Amino acid sequence: MKHTLDTVTQVCPFPLVEAKQAMAGLALGDELVIDFDCTQATDALPRWAAENGYPVTHFDRVGDAAWTITVQKA
Repeated sequence: MKHTLDTVTQVCPFPLVEAKQAMAGLALGDELVIDFDCTQATDALPRWAAENGYPVTHFDRVGDAAWTITVQKA
């Protein structure tokens, strides 16, 4: 099941903080789609996913300064 977390307009580290909280409530196998526009999160979110063993199934730039990343709870 996919869940969406919209953190657009939030400054770092809030996209990561909210992603951690949202991921805690997901079931194994669920995916969290995180929409964000904080440049620092382009490094912080994939690093957090890797450190926690969460596969990144999608990562794309969706605007001049906006991105979307999908992380699976494994």
